[in-house]
Amino acid sequence: MEISIWLTEMTGLSTSLLFILVVCAFAAGFIDAIAGGGGLLTVPALLASGLPPHVALGTNKLAATFGSLTAAYTFYKKRLFDPSFWKISFWYTAIGSIVGTVAVSYLDPNILNKLLPILIGFSAFYALFNRTAAVKHNLLPDKTPKLKTQQASQGFTLGFYDGFAGPGTGAFWTVSNLYLYKMNILLSSGVARSMNFISNFFSLVTFIYLGYINWFIGISMGLFLMIGAYTGAHSAIHFGNKFIRPLFTVVVSCMALKLAFDAWF
Repeated sequence: MEISIWLTEMTGLSTSLLFILVVCAFAAGFIDAIAGGGGLLTVPALLASGLPPHVALGTNKLAATFGSLTAAYTFYKKRLFDPSFWKISFWYTAIGSIVGTVAVSYLDPNILNKLLPILIGFSAFYALFNRTAAVKHNLLPDKTPKLKTQQASQGFTLGFYDGFAGPGTGAFWTVSNLYLYKMNILLSSGVARSMNFISNFFSLVTFIYLGYINWFIGISMGLFLMIGAYTGAHSAIHFGNKFIRPLFTVVVSCMALKLAFDAWF
């Protein structure tokens, strides 16, 4: 009973609600490492817990940084991500995430409450219905002037989106990698997880500066995200991502509809 009271005082949430959040974080870490889009679970869950929208986004970034670091390191160890090849993506993703985070900090909370369900719902349905041809070879794209432009525009755009909202960023990275560079799903996922960590980290630093973090909730969820990400990354390397995408998209679509109903009606 004393632990329950202490947790409630620390987080402002009931013990049962905190338990739901950390379970959701584990599932999000697992899903994010496989297909991307773990924020489609955690952001609606944090909003549903009653956190203000800016704090929900900042706290999600803290938790997501744990998970994306774990997944990125796992893909790097398996030689499914080459940092030197993606340096341009790195810098433009970092810049985009900072700009996006600063931009969202100026939004009125009431507007943000109405905007987030739309972004979350769009991300979920895009991930569900998008189809990209499978590529079997294990090669990186050729280094050309066009490649640098693609990396810069992709990095800034997705970095900005991750800083501004976040849900579905990993899925957008994976899909756009497949389309732009014609890489296979594992190489695309390795780049997606690594760039997602970059945008999470720089966005997190900006949110910390702005003061929009619930540290206890973020760290608690982050630890479970790490466990889920480790499990999911190894599952992705062995089994691919087809088995999980329809399930998580249906679940988060339902959550997005609930948030939309609460915000608009």
